[in-house]
Amino acid sequence: MLFDTHAHYNDEQFDGDRDALLASMPENNVGLIMNPATKADEFDYVTAMCEKYPFMYGAVGIHPEEVNTFDGTSLDMIRRYAKHEKIRAIGEIGLDYYWVKDNKELQKCVLAEQVDIARELHLPVIIHDREAHGDTLDVLREHKVWECGGVFHCYSGSAEMVREIIDWGMYIGFGGALTFKKAQKPIAAAVAVPLDRLVIETDSPYMAPVPMRGKRNSSLYVKYVAEKLAEVKGVSAEEIERITFENGRRLYGI
Repeated sequence: MLFDTHAHYNDEQFDGDRDALLASMPENNVGLIMNPATKADEFDYVTAMCEKYPFMYGAVGIHPEEVNTFDGTSLDMIRRYAKHEKIRAIGEIGLDYYWVKDNKELQKCVLAEQVDIARELHLPVIIHDREAHGDTLDVLREHKVWECGGVFHCYSGSAEMVREIIDWGMYIGFGGALTFKKAQKPIAAAVAVPLDRLVIETDSPYMAPVPMRGKRNSSLYVKYVAEKLAEVKGVSAEEIERITFENGRRLYGI
């Protein structure tokens, strides 16, 4: 079965058919889904969905686009929700210099505090890194991310960056961008990642893979990422399915 290691089913784009869609996952070969929060007011809903669906697990954290919501209560909330048996990571956290460029220092501070709490709680981190590769690596290096591990989701860095990330014991996630026509950089990075450090994802409802590009994404489409990754790595789609499922379970302690 397939493990979609990153999807956002709390997004309003699923309001019309969320329950029916999620109920269809097991019959469509989707065995596990990781559903990370992006801000504190999503923690309740993410946790409730994880309780409702046996195949869904969650993460709690403050996304870089939401750092202005980070306050003195945020870390206490993360600690409290992280005690739930279905919460298996701190995320989605990181840096994003594409959408927001005027609060870089705040983003770095919030990322650092959340990496520290992940180490304290012995949970992996889910890293969002968009056009902030150098600063992301600097913060993770300074705050000893190897003590908690985690994953670079929707990896957009270079093949050269892969080695240090792998040396930290982290995983690298690939999604729909790997299937796009101008995907030379993601493909080069995927070639560089060892099979035992690869995971697949959709980032639903965003970034739908070819041939579904332009549509609302869902975990039903993670199979297309697996097929493309199999082509890139020169193995069968069945082998990628098996390996990435095992890798995802190991990453999140499932």
